[in-house]
Amino acid sequence: MAEVKELVKKLSKKYGKTRENLIPVLQGIVDEENCLSKAAMREVAQEMDISAAEVYGTASFFSFLNTKEDGKYKIRVCKSITCDMKGKQELIKVMEDMLKVKLGETTQGKRFSLLETNCIGLCDKGPAMLINDEFFTELTPEKVREILGDYIRNKY
Repeated sequence: MAEVKELVKKLSKKYGKTRENLIPVLQGIVDEENCLSKAAMREVAQEMDISAAEVYGTASFFSFLNTKEDGKYKIRVCKSITCDMKGKQELIKVMEDMLKVKLGETTQGKRFSLLETNCIGLCDKGPAMLINDEFFTELTPEKVREILGDYIRNKY
């Protein structure tokens, strides 16, 4: 708990304690801790003098502000209509088969989380996905098998 308190103090000092700085502070916690615990959100509310409900509401609204611990590699598949029209469902099936999890789940050992997120801004190059901060576009089942295969074999 003391570690979270120190992290929140450090981030609020870096970004500021006003409401406009809430998202960068929350992002900083996710970067360090992999998720926003209830304790961390309470600390943020106290440190920034805003309600815990507002902190939680912000965290739960944005899909990149994880409120539960996910895998080391977060695979985010764009859920826009454009990606749907370009065959996203087939790609998800390939990912589910390779990872042995369903959309929204995390693999045993917390290596991978397969997530769906709102538009990631790459509709012109869809279907698209992110693995952590790395973008992959114009995906096909073959490209997905190659990309995930590389992560499974080489990224541990």
